[in-house]
Amino acid sequence: MSAVWRASRAAVKRRRLQTFVIGLVVLCSTTTVLLAMGLLAAASGPFDKAYADQRGAHTVATFDTTKVSQEELARTARQPGVEAAAGPFGQAIVDIPKRWLWTAGGTLTVVGRADPAGPVDRIELLEGHWATAPGEIVVNWSVQGSPGPELLGTKLENPGGPTLTVVGFAASMSKSASAWVSPEQMAALHPSSAQMLYRFTDSSTEAQLRAGLAGAMAGLPEDSLTGVQTYLALKQAFSALADSYLPFMTLFGVLGLLVSALIVGNVVSGAVVSGYRHIGVLKALGFTPNQVVAVYLTMLSVPAVVGCVLGTVLGNVLAGPILRVAFTGIDVGRASVGGIGPWVSVVCLVGMPALVLLAALVPALRAHRLPAAQAISLGGAPRTGRGLRVQRMLGATRLPRPVSLGLGQPFARPGRTLLTLAAIVLGVTTVTLSTGLTSTMVAFGSVGREDGGARIQVETGGPGNDRTPPRLSDPQIEERLRSLPGAAGVRARALAQASMTGQTQPVFADFYRWDDSSYAHVIVKGRAPAAAGEIVAGPSFLTQRGLKVGDRVTLELNGRQISATVVGQLIEGNAQALEATWQTLAQLAPDTHATEYTVRLAPGTDAHAYAEAVEALDPGLRASVADQGNAGTTTVITFSTVFTVLLTLVASLGVFNTVLLNTRERRRDLGMLKSIGMTPRQVVMMTVTSVAGLGAVGGLLGIPLGIVAHRLVVDNVGVVDFPAYMKDVWHAPQLAAMLLAGVAIAVLGALVPARSAARMTIASVLHTE
Repeated sequence: MSAVWRASRAAVKRRRLQTFVIGLVVLCSTTTVLLAMGLLAAASGPFDKAYADQRGAHTVATFDTTKVSQEELARTARQPGVEAAAGPFGQAIVDIPKRWLWTAGGTLTVVGRADPAGPVDRIELLEGHWATAPGEIVVNWSVQGSPGPELLGTKLENPGGPTLTVVGFAASMSKSASAWVSPEQMAALHPSSAQMLYRFTDSSTEAQLRAGLAGAMAGLPEDSLTGVQTYLALKQAFSALADSYLPFMTLFGVLGLLVSALIVGNVVSGAVVSGYRHIGVLKALGFTPNQVVAVYLTMLSVPAVVGCVLGTVLGNVLAGPILRVAFTGIDVGRASVGGIGPWVSVVCLVGMPALVLLAALVPALRAHRLPAAQAISLGGAPRTGRGLRVQRMLGATRLPRPVSLGLGQPFARPGRTLLTLAAIVLGVTTVTLSTGLTSTMVAFGSVGREDGGARIQVETGGPGNDRTPPRLSDPQIEERLRSLPGAAGVRARALAQASMTGQTQPVFADFYRWDDSSYAHVIVKGRAPAAAGEIVAGPSFLTQRGLKVGDRVTLELNGRQISATVVGQLIEGNAQALEATWQTLAQLAPDTHATEYTVRLAPGTDAHAYAEAVEALDPGLRASVADQGNAGTTTVITFSTVFTVLLTLVASLGVFNTVLLNTRERRRDLGMLKSIGMTPRQVVMMTVTSVAGLGAVGGLLGIPLGIVAHRLVVDNVGVVDFPAYMKDVWHAPQLAAMLLAGVAIAVLGALVPARSAARMTIASVLHTE
């Protein structure tokens, strides 16, 4: 074994460039695959574990207590298919003032439970104690960590009802309520609904959950059910943003794996072919066929293991920031999201070197079968007759002789040519995919800023942010903002936490006034809201609640209700938020005033000067220039750009390896051609032409694959519904550039060995003849 190691180590030192190429490819592939697997694991693993620990409800069902009794609901727990159940619990809607705790004000869904334990939805108490006495309330904390004990004791003044004191904070992965009180306190709130929490024996799909609920409700009035929330919808909300990164990371990971396999196979095959004499010498010295195979596999294993280890380390370093971006704004509850599990690193550390060895095994077995005498006697040139027919056909044309000779060279080594062509195709596919993604994301990042003007965010002071309330009234503030030089439009915003009939989760409603031009480029389906009772929302909100354009819902705020119609879908939006008109707010909460204003400036206006002028109007106003960046857009563009550069470089290095091997094999032919008058410039032309044709063919094949990959990615980003104009980014100049990319990859890889071949002297080539 020591002899095998010494021979392998010498081969690694002798083939430094090939060693570097393999290590770089494996590093890139390992990093990308690890990130994709880490995102995939983070999108489900932490949620499933936390949900199982709390015995989370598969279905949270809300019933109208005027149509079904408590006894009838209790009997549903004993129906076939129900694994466990809890309830019925009284449920009521409580109004909360603006900026109470961390909320925007509006309504709170409160449930009466005697204790946080039970067979379903075991609530975790974070601070304080459970509400057991009248006047006590426990509030749900939906994000990681704990709010701390400082807010315990906060009072909730309930108009027309008892004053409630916050005595605890708790977390429910089932999101069954926004707050809890004791059953006795719930009776004082006069609930009109009751909640049942179910776990079913079959719960893998929405169809099974619907069937389980239907079985549990057997014998109940059909119209008694007013709302349903399933754990699959919560799981989708948890992983929505992370899932949106998976398609492009997975594609880049697969491309990296394919390039790794192709380059490794090409390098090993070339090493075996160009090392026939070396193989023969090893066997003549007493190396067994298995030892020869071991030499070549070890030669590949060294850079593969080094690249895999470095790629795993780099992937774990990048995982933290990427996961933070992927779960920004998500209510993760008690799910622990922060890093990649050790099993992902183990899979990459074992799997990537195994893939490299598998790719190297077939060409290495050729060295196993080759007799020593035949290996030593074989020259580096291809066997007689390969590609001669194509060479004669090209020679009969009017092409310059260096060009015809170069075009015929790929047919002498068809296997190596196909591997090189595949690497170029994948390189062009990657460039095309990256270009398309960048164009789409740039268009997406500029939504709402098509006029080129800056945006100013103006916030009013108040008790919730410990700033001085403004002296000016809401209409006066808007009027003054419009009157300042440079203002092209002002949009007022009021935020309230409302309730949607049949939903236990809160709904954050944004009410806007004026400047309807803001909707011009963000509505992808339907139209903008224009009247009372018209709302729009993003794809995540609609999908998780089973809504679509045209559906009607009931919104409740401050004891008032309004029937609303979904009239449009936004490009993106918060999974818990909808947007409505100021007329809708006037019917739900007529005394509510705007707390934020977005000012659209005319192009060329000094944004910072405008912000200073706003703050000079009233000490209760705080103005800032809106950040034009987008973390998701930056992440996608940066990742795809870096990976494209690396894969393009690797594909070029693959071409470099092919041309280098071809040049070494054809040293005798080059010497003969130079001896009969071929100039160095013609040698370069012939060598570059031998792969330029492959580059053109690779471009023609890679462009359609890149376009398909781009559409596959942008059509499967669940949190964003890209409109057609953001997807149709391909135009004639771009496609021509993509075609040239294949030629550029080939020429870039061939140029250095071509110049090296041109500098070879006739004497140095033919001195052994």
